[in-house]
Amino acid sequence: MEESRNPGKIDIKSLTYQETLEYVTTLGEKSFRGKQLYEWMHVHKVPSYEEMTNLPKKLREELKEKTTYTSLKKVDCQISKEDGTRKYLFALEDGNVVESVFMRYKHGNSVCVSSQVGCRMGCRFCASTLDGLLRNLTASEILDQIYSIERDTGERVSNVVVMGTGEPMDNYDNLVRFIRLLSDEHGADISQRNITVSTCGIVPNMRRLAEEGLQITLALSLHAPNQEKRLELMPVANKYHITEAVDACRYYFEQTGRRITFEYSLVGGVNDSQQDAKELAELIRGINCHVNLIPVNPIKERSYIQSNRTVIEAFKNKLEKYGINVTIRREMGRDIDGACGQLRRKHISMT
Repeated sequence: MEESRNPGKIDIKSLTYQETLEYVTTLGEKSFRGKQLYEWMHVHKVPSYEEMTNLPKKLREELKEKTTYTSLKKVDCQISKEDGTRKYLFALEDGNVVESVFMRYKHGNSVCVSSQVGCRMGCRFCASTLDGLLRNLTASEILDQIYSIERDTGERVSNVVVMGTGEPMDNYDNLVRFIRLLSDEHGADISQRNITVSTCGIVPNMRRLAEEGLQITLALSLHAPNQEKRLELMPVANKYHITEAVDACRYYFEQTGRRITFEYSLVGGVNDSQQDAKELAELIRGINCHVNLIPVNPIKERSYIQSNRTVIEAFKNKLEKYGINVTIRREMGRDIDGACGQLRRKHISMT
């Protein structure tokens, strides 16, 4: 049973379908009440017990007393004038804040969620990590970012990327529980094939994830073609060599049959040369993969600059010559604190 952040209370929205049924029977109710409760939380996605009108008042009162009901509060929402992308800042029960992004694509609506408050990975080009890690998010706190956005927009979300603030593999148990809840046929029922989890390369947990029997997409934030350059950009490379991280991706594909995504942020004059492209192609040769080139988001705390368009195109062409499937990420919401973690940092500095 999932303990909430309030000792002695159950985190009700983090419970699986079966756990919810079992918990309700411990309160002396029939299991069908658990089914109704689960539907209110994960199908109707209501923000509180008050809306659960077909549950007896006595049961609702008991649930209020014995459980915590995660419902994020919207603090801020920036809407891009360019493409309608929405960047949300949500307040958690303990006063911390997290960011999420809502993007509209032709193939459906996508939400990018955060998995931690802050991050301890220290990647040099990322704003999310500048204040370190404060805490992990619970499964329900990750989930309710999506539910809150659906309530706010009145639109269904069909694709989810765990690519916001935090390192998902550093919050492994809550991440896996979140994925199972999100894809549960009794609840939100989002296909696992429409869920992507991005990691900077915590190798043991990448290998664990390969054995969970899930059908999600794994994305490795690679950002360098060799160990030396990766060490400059990503402190995680001190613990896990670049070849270990890439081998874990090979293992993930072997276990799941799911194509790997390699995220590669292009930093002007750092990792964007033709030689870098050649080394990258050699590093990932033979893996069923897709490379996502990302023009780096400049952040004021670092001196990194975006590669120019000609260099980006040349890098892409070089990879394609080696037979690698590659795209340049379309920049969504460039006019609304584009870098991950920026909205949260601005809010913190103002409070």
